[in-house]
Amino acid sequence: MDASERKDAERIAENVASVRERMERAAIASGRDPSSVRLVAVTKTVPAPLVAAAVAAGVTMVGENYIQEAKAKIEALSGLPVSWHFIGHLQTNKARFAARLFDAVHTLDSFRLALELSKRLEAENRDMTVLIEVNTGGEATKSGVAPEAAADLAAAVAALPRLHLSGLMTMPPFCENPEDARPHFACLRRLAEKIAARRIENLRMDELSMGMSHDFEAAIKEGATLIRVGTDIFGSRA
Repeated sequence: MDASERKDAERIAENVASVRERMERAAIASGRDPSSVRLVAVTKTVPAPLVAAAVAAGVTMVGENYIQEAKAKIEALSGLPVSWHFIGHLQTNKARFAARLFDAVHTLDSFRLALELSKRLEAENRDMTVLIEVNTGGEATKSGVAPEAAADLAAAVAALPRLHLSGLMTMPPFCENPEDARPHFACLRRLAEKIAARRIENLRMDELSMGMSHDFEAAIKEGATLIRVGTDIFGSRA
């Protein structure tokens, strides 16, 4: 490792520690156990050596947005003790790659996609954790099911083999003030509670994937269990 690489690794380690401190403070302020909130480091456009530096700094979950980019990194870093989470929009025709590469998908948004993933996982003899993406803001430019459709989709997904439905995910509309995003995070939490109350077999609502660099503290206040942070760890993307 040359001087530049050491400097990058030190910076990333400092940033990971800072994010974890903020997570802990937000959890304690909300009366929550800090261990109930976990960090997914978002590595879109981040080269493999910097991902490795984040893992060396204690990151155990890595989130990728694009199949092809992720494939190269997963292969390059195959020996690292990390789980890979797909957090971008997943097209049905890419399900076969996701089934082979990832441990979890946060962005399940249709039964068609769920069925294809289930089939591909069966062929790979693998299981996968999945979350249903909910479009809490009703934005046409974003993926995800409408809140009122989430419960029925959850019931259908829970009946499929190889998929372990464990919660919900959302990306709310951008708000300059992170506190303004809290109604969207609260909406997701209430929706998860509503779905859990149906006591559907093979369905858990333990995970809420919500909150990014700009607003993860607000998300933690509303019950986030997985936060997806990229910029505050690796810096702004080119």
